[in-house]
Amino acid sequence: MLARFFYSLLLTLLAPLLLYSLYKKKQGKPSVGQRWKEHFGFTPSIPNCHQPIWIHAASVGETIAVTPLIKQLKSRHPEVKIVLTTTTSTGAEQAERLGDLVTHRYTPVDFSFAINKFIRIIKPAQLLIVETELWPNTLNAVSKANIPITLLNARLSAKSYRGYKKVMPLFTPMAKQLSTVLCQYDDDATRFAKLGVAREKLIVAGSIKFDISITETVVEQGNRLREQLGNDRPIWIAASTHDGEDQQLLSVHRQLLSSISEALLILVPRHPERFAHVTKLAQELGFSTVSRSSGNAINRDTQVYVGDTMGEMLTLMQASDVCFMGGSLIGKKVGGHNLLEPAALGIPTLTGPSYYNFTDITHALVAANACKITHDEADIVTQLTVWLTDKQQRTACGQQALSVVNKNTGAIKRSLAQIALD
Repeated sequence: MLARFFYSLLLTLLAPLLLYSLYKKKQGKPSVGQRWKEHFGFTPSIPNCHQPIWIHAASVGETIAVTPLIKQLKSRHPEVKIVLTTTTSTGAEQAERLGDLVTHRYTPVDFSFAINKFIRIIKPAQLLIVETELWPNTLNAVSKANIPITLLNARLSAKSYRGYKKVMPLFTPMAKQLSTVLCQYDDDATRFAKLGVAREKLIVAGSIKFDISITETVVEQGNRLREQLGNDRPIWIAASTHDGEDQQLLSVHRQLLSSISEALLILVPRHPERFAHVTKLAQELGFSTVSRSSGNAINRDTQVYVGDTMGEMLTLMQASDVCFMGGSLIGKKVGGHNLLEPAALGIPTLTGPSYYNFTDITHALVAANACKITHDEADIVTQLTVWLTDKQQRTACGQQALSVVNKNTGAIKRSLAQIALD
């Protein structure tokens, strides 16, 4: 109780910075607009929505990850109402793509008064939290309202474990408030147990990210894009890049062009507010650059194609031969991104040395010779050159990637079996 009091005091002091980052206007970033009140619990009621399932997905990545589960849940139980909350406006934009499968609301900031107000208005039957978005006041308020709390697709990296270990007086009550923790891997369950989560609450269900549904539409759109880019051109994609990585990867591409002159780089920044900056950077470095949103024609002289649209990552990957996954070249800041999307498309992947958020997935792909861990620009250039010039090896590695995905599917089915809908 005392620990949560000091946490709430600290949150009050830091709230202006948190809200500033949420509301700050950036190019390409959707605005929260008049819906800012939802962050304080002033949530519009939902007509004809009695005791919905409340699913919380912090931002874009979590929303994308939980989308297949939501679709299967609604397919099996069309009568079930779902309220999907996100913290960020980019997450809200992604949630809107689900149409009438869900009703979107912004999740309240972790103040007890805001959470309690949200609960009184929405009256959820249960709360599903995607991955490990744990907020002390939220869990306390939801638990006090006798609402079951399930961690879905839960992961706890060694780094996160060490972080929670430092604030055990704060984490211990949360461990008791959790009803079920559906872990991705045995290692995650072990770490949660060490933090005090009862063993009977821990279930290893696998990662729902393996249950990727690649639609015919995505494949067709990707193939059409490939025709526009050039079927016979070597194409690689640098996906979900962060500030500090783009310049390195553009340098890699320059070196690659010296030996493979027709190579094309599809460069896709992680955050939409960086789209314009990355396009300008590529142009300033002397690359013939076309952005997807411009609609401009691509010719044989185009060297960099900037993916500056939302929701098209799979299409852009389908049009590529090799994928480098961003968030892995900037030290310990990010810890990589999910390699399963390119794997599900049968595309071999490269990652930088920092991939701690996806250690198990990365190691599984590396063991199958479907992914290579690179440590610097020279490593990336070397492996890109091999895969872009040796189609037979590239195809074999891509098939191994797809095999890893297929062997690990079923997490959604196992997770849904644990979600009581009575």
